[in-house]
Amino acid sequence: MVRKPLYALIASGAIAVALAGPISPAQATVVDGGSSPCFDPVAAGAARGGPNLRAGDTRAVTAAEQLQIAQRTQRILDAKVLDGLKALLGGKGKPGGGGGGGGADPAGAALTNIPVYVHQMLSASGAGRVSQAQIDAQIAEMNQDYAGQDASGHTGSPNGDQPAAAKTAAHFYLAGVDEYLNNSWHQDRSSTTYRAQTRKGGPKSLNIWLVDFKYLGIATFPWDYAANPSIDGIRVQWDSLPGGDIAHYNLGKTATHEAGHWLGLYHTFQGGCTATNDEVADTPAQATSTTGCPEGQDTCSLPGLDPSYDECYDEFTPNQSSRISTMWTAYRA
Repeated sequence: MVRKPLYALIASGAIAVALAGPISPAQATVVDGGSSPCFDPVAAGAARGGPNLRAGDTRAVTAAEQLQIAQRTQRILDAKVLDGLKALLGGKGKPGGGGGGGGADPAGAALTNIPVYVHQMLSASGAGRVSQAQIDAQIAEMNQDYAGQDASGHTGSPNGDQPAAAKTAAHFYLAGVDEYLNNSWHQDRSSTTYRAQTRKGGPKSLNIWLVDFKYLGIATFPWDYAANPSIDGIRVQWDSLPGGDIAHYNLGKTATHEAGHWLGLYHTFQGGCTATNDEVADTPAQATSTTGCPEGQDTCSLPGLDPSYDECYDEFTPNQSSRISTMWTAYRA
């Protein structure tokens, strides 16, 4: 069996008090009442226009806009290099234009030390709550994935027939957990409002909102932070955390996937079978999203697969790791 790059696969497709642990419904911020429907994987696939529950989890980026983003990124990076040279020569540089707006990050926040704020958006009755153990397991899963390790801490394939996975610079730690009792927010309604009212930190802080909607997750891109800092972060189906009840999607890989977008990675089927594709040279191009673990499927002339089940996700590639660091420097540093 050929091991597949994690994100190549991954890409198939009122403030409450922050606590180190979970809080009871009585302590949560209460907003309104009502009912709460459950997540339906079949309906979710239909709602997305395809079988892959992770397709369509970011805003669409056209080929023209993708080029503009790439050019803007290069200008920002060039400006930061120039500012660095000026600083060395005793001059004063200008901001590179990456972040801007939003709140303040905790001291020490960096790509190697990303603060994570988890917001549990519960129904009025408290439905949708995950345990502190699940939250801790989710952070551990993300760190494992971004370190290029499997559940046992190994890198590369067990029999050694594939190269070691890329160890990215990204590392996460839990900065706070809060809860809200609000049926509308629980169902991801008025998401712009609830994110603006609950988001914490600045461009270096990853906010995760746990909701119940017909998606597995939705993410923002780093280059959108300056224009919309109040909604920056990822929304994740609460039952997709480790120990959840969604078959094939309960190992915590959804948050890993969405964090990848937040860090600047496109889906591998971005742009379809084109030379530009996801702007990562060592990921397999995909014509469209796929589902399951389609061993041997190749929708483009370039080799590679794009499975989507959690158990099929495996590793990030070296060039994906490089892109994560580049996008962080441009837009979140």
